[in-house]
Amino acid sequence: MKRIFFTLYFFSLVAPSFAQAILKKDSTRPGSLVPRQDSTVRDSFYWLTPADVRAVRAGENSPFTRTNLNKKEISALNLGTDIPFLLQSTPSVVVHSDAGNGIGYTGIRIRGTDASRINITFNGVPFNDAESQGTFFVNVPDILSSTNSIQIQRGVGTSTNGAGAFGASVNFSTHDQQPEKYLEFNNSYGSFRSRKHTLKAGTGTIKGFYTDIRLSSIQSDGFIDRAFSDMRSFYLSSGYQQKNTQLRLTIFSGHEKTYQAWYGISEADLRSGNRTVNYAGTSHPDSPYENETDNYTQTNYQLFAEHRFSAKWQLSSTLFLTRGKGYYEQYRANEKYERYQLIAPTVNGIVQTRADFIRQLWLDNYFYGQQLNLRYQHHKTEWLLGTHLSNYDGDHYGKLTWASYGLPSDRPWYQHNGFKKDRTLYIKQQTEIAKNWYGFFDVQFRQVHYTVDGFRDNPSLAVDSRFTFLNPKLGITYRKNGWRSYFSYSKASKEPNRDDFEAGASQRPVAEKLHDLEAGIEKQERSYQWGITAYYMYYKDQLVLTGKINDVGAYTRTNVPISFRTGIELQGQWKPLSWLQAAANLTISSNQVHQVEEYIDNYDQGTQVRSIYPRSTLAFSPACISNGSVTILPIKNLQLSLSSRYVSRQYLDNTEQLNRSLDPFFVQDLRMVYTKKGKNRKEWSLNGSINNLFNSAYEPNGYTFSYISSGQLTTENFYFPMAGINFMLGVNIRL
Repeated sequence: MKRIFFTLYFFSLVAPSFAQAILKKDSTRPGSLVPRQDSTVRDSFYWLTPADVRAVRAGENSPFTRTNLNKKEISALNLGTDIPFLLQSTPSVVVHSDAGNGIGYTGIRIRGTDASRINITFNGVPFNDAESQGTFFVNVPDILSSTNSIQIQRGVGTSTNGAGAFGASVNFSTHDQQPEKYLEFNNSYGSFRSRKHTLKAGTGTIKGFYTDIRLSSIQSDGFIDRAFSDMRSFYLSSGYQQKNTQLRLTIFSGHEKTYQAWYGISEADLRSGNRTVNYAGTSHPDSPYENETDNYTQTNYQLFAEHRFSAKWQLSSTLFLTRGKGYYEQYRANEKYERYQLIAPTVNGIVQTRADFIRQLWLDNYFYGQQLNLRYQHHKTEWLLGTHLSNYDGDHYGKLTWASYGLPSDRPWYQHNGFKKDRTLYIKQQTEIAKNWYGFFDVQFRQVHYTVDGFRDNPSLAVDSRFTFLNPKLGITYRKNGWRSYFSYSKASKEPNRDDFEAGASQRPVAEKLHDLEAGIEKQERSYQWGITAYYMYYKDQLVLTGKINDVGAYTRTNVPISFRTGIELQGQWKPLSWLQAAANLTISSNQVHQVEEYIDNYDQGTQVRSIYPRSTLAFSPACISNGSVTILPIKNLQLSLSSRYVSRQYLDNTEQLNRSLDPFFVQDLRMVYTKKGKNRKEWSLNGSINNLFNSAYEPNGYTFSYISSGQLTTENFYFPMAGINFMLGVNIRL
């Protein structure tokens, strides 16, 4: 692996010179890395970002639905909560938190799709776990303090790197070069002993060289009992820039230790008002096990090389390595030695077949590769040829650290490897086909090869699967006098994740496919702006939970032939006075699945009962999501904002039954920002938020299962409640 990585490293350094030799020199005088602004094909948010980020972003003339957040907006909201909670006011978004206060393990859904179907990139590099395809923001604590812009593309969007975007793609850029040296301290404190401490510094640009560093610490006790978080991180980015060439090395790393809170709480506890109970660790006698924790360290290495040969030709290369290693620890009571492939010990002449155990489930992985982007710009046309080559090598193994009657062996009780190759090639073209009219097409070719040599509960089941995807996108955009309208068609394809393959040899899942139609119209003026988007997302063979069990008795997802999401997204912003601004967005949607099966365990007979629902609502897909805010500036430098959020009923499974659902909720937050600027870019600010201002009791996430016992059908629901009224207060000082 090291040989491959250093080969790619060498190639990234020589690629610009090699390409310069083979490309015909353009007669136009070479420009800088940031091209001149041309309103016909360029917008500042898109073009003023590095090439590695532009490769996955949609510009103003691209026919896709997107929301942009700049550095100022990010900083105002960054008080220590995780990334999803910064995005929660954007259209079609629902967020949740295991600990109940947005710190630690959090989740996000966009248009009803969860994080395993949302493509996440940092500086163009994939962040989704290659096997589970999930997104674990807890592994990059406080990365928002180093983020200068975010773009959310709802729907399929443009071609991107990594896992397929089945609900949205979100890309983060941390490459904000500071021309002047700076020193910054950010400190926050709030409810549940939550606190964030951040130190940032930068050299500014000195003869083309620059360096930025950050150290962060975030801790919280959490709203849920024992759901503490202890997270540390650092960020380092150093580079060199000439007129036409730029090199940058970026390293960011995070370590997290969080007490497990992923079981939720039962419906009985919820109804009785016991909203903070935590069942994790309670199999330990007398008191909950104090180290029932998740422990993980992830370090991201990214090396960027970018060269502009002329006003027309530009080449960028990205080398990356993501190194992850960690485990979660559990106390397991009264389990068999046989389960862990151990010989039962004899104590005082009695064979002890059962004991209490402390176990650790480990993941040790490398994700590495290279991305190349060759861009051609001429007059009203832009071409982009991009490649993504990556390998994932992940070891899964289990350790036993203690047993109440002793451990006969310290060897792992399971050890399996997953290896995944991803080879992607895409070409994009955008041109002004007539005055104010822009055409766009994008074709992505992707090959995936995934092998697994067994699973913890099914060690003899091997996987060797190959997938080949061809994903076209095309559309048209019209822009004139503040108006923007667009229409696009996109196709996405997505391979199953690791758990899906454990279904067994006779139940192997097939790839999912999505056809996405998007149409929108927007109007922007000095004092107001508004937009309307209509979308239709048609899924073929979408994987959904049905209650069906696999070969080893675990619940697995099943392909359903037809499902779809269709809806309208409305957005508006109005500034009638210099000190008053209002904004709102509303999503109304229908999210349906056809001919879905449900399997219920019949414990009396040891079988499963099968039911078919001809048409029902997809799980976790609310028909209505809305956000609104009113912002006032009562005095100079002070900004007050009242924001509201409403989410309609969500069903916990795909059967659309009221007794398996999450109640609608309406929540309001109050935010305050006071900023005082001094000389020489010095600045200090006071940020505060009161979350859930009116102390609403609500649950944005949960799960359900049903079974038949003694002839009776029982449904058990579990919920993840959010904290009542709570606050965070931060002080930021920049020198």
